[in-house]
Amino acid sequence: MSFMDSHDSRHHVLIIGCGFGGLEAARALADEDGIRITLVDRSNHHLFQPLLYQVATGGLSAPSIAAPIRHMLRRQRNATVLMAEVVGIDKAARRVSLADGQQLGYDTLVVASGATHSYFGRDADWAPHAPGLKTLDDAFKLRAKVLLAFEQAELLADAAAAAREPWLNFVVIGAGPTGVEMAGTMAEIARHTLKDEFRRIDPTRAQVLLLEGSDRVLQAFKPDLSARAAQQLTALGVQVRCGAKVVGIDAEGVDVEERGQRLRIPARTVVWAAGVAASPLGRCLDVPVDRAGRVIVEPGLSIPGHPEVYVVGDLAAAQSHERDGTTKPVPGVSPGAKQMGRLAAANIVARLHGKPPEAFRYVDYGALATIGRSAAVADLGKLQFSGLPAWLFWLFVHIYFLIGFRNRFVVMLDWASSYFSFQRHARVIAEQALPGAADQPIGVHSSTSVPSGQRT
Repeated sequence: MSFMDSHDSRHHVLIIGCGFGGLEAARALADEDGIRITLVDRSNHHLFQPLLYQVATGGLSAPSIAAPIRHMLRRQRNATVLMAEVVGIDKAARRVSLADGQQLGYDTLVVASGATHSYFGRDADWAPHAPGLKTLDDAFKLRAKVLLAFEQAELLADAAAAAREPWLNFVVIGAGPTGVEMAGTMAEIARHTLKDEFRRIDPTRAQVLLLEGSDRVLQAFKPDLSARAAQQLTALGVQVRCGAKVVGIDAEGVDVEERGQRLRIPARTVVWAAGVAASPLGRCLDVPVDRAGRVIVEPGLSIPGHPEVYVVGDLAAAQSHERDGTTKPVPGVSPGAKQMGRLAAANIVARLHGKPPEAFRYVDYGALATIGRSAAVADLGKLQFSGLPAWLFWLFVHIYFLIGFRNRFVVMLDWASSYFSFQRHARVIAEQALPGAADQPIGVHSSTSVPSGQRT
């Protein structure tokens, strides 16, 4: 069955995914009267992923970092939004297939379906025990898992320490920005947020371990900033262990190889922040991909042999074409996705007017990573700083880039309240894992009614 508007003669641009890249491409085409846009996403919201860990740790509620796609594009009359899942792409016929059997035709296709978790070939074994953080559903489940660990420890307060200890050990695997942010925030929850709330256990005795296989945290940052980040993590109470290679994960803990020895860490709460893989839709394009499954694109972000198909965001293995003729890989960050979305839109318009495409050049605004209360690192090229100034700068940048004034205002109030009270008020979970079900996968539903999923 085909779903098309055969009566509309305007050039049809189909965009798959409403992450940063897809949304930016749609907005950039808003004033093009000769173009109609169909934006397809499996969720009904755009997600500000850099703050997703705040939802997972109870610092923010879901609506603070997510906005309905239809509301965001309500004034863009040339855009139609469909909530559906794309499962296949036929380049020859210029059609995509949806999960319900329908098909959508296109004149130009923009694939911006993002990335998912990568467990380095151990997905089946490790994923059930070490959830990652990419979607609202991930955040809700992880929030429940963390909070229920303390609840279970309270229930087992009269049991032997060996039975209680795994519930108070929290392991974060991977010391990139997400891992560092999660570890620092979990340490703050144990030492400040939950202090005085339990009677049979002392939450401050919880252990938060950050495991990194390389020799330092935040590999994308300069070594001195990495060292400062490690110091700030340690000051917050996080045990940072670099050179620790994870070789096993199960329901009761993590196996690690460290300094030639194999060690066992008993832990019921493990967070995966070590690797990402491109959306499976990239392979549907039947073009070369890199080891992570990202599509190797042309300088103008189209795919080889098909100038009408563009790939942007985390799905694209794009190169930044510098003015001096050199190329540099584009990092998988939101500014890169936005810039790719804008260039793809510009090249679509150029192609309609018979003009050659422009090569992508990434403008690097720097890198930021927050660690905890008054702790962060900032790399702005020639300027690097850390601690409270970096944390305040991080707050300003993230509030500025949030979608919609309401979200900015709510987040600002929530953060101000949390800073002075040490509280995280979005700690409500809808279900409890009772003692008899403690070893079963924890599935909860958010009380916000926001569907999960940023991937398409």
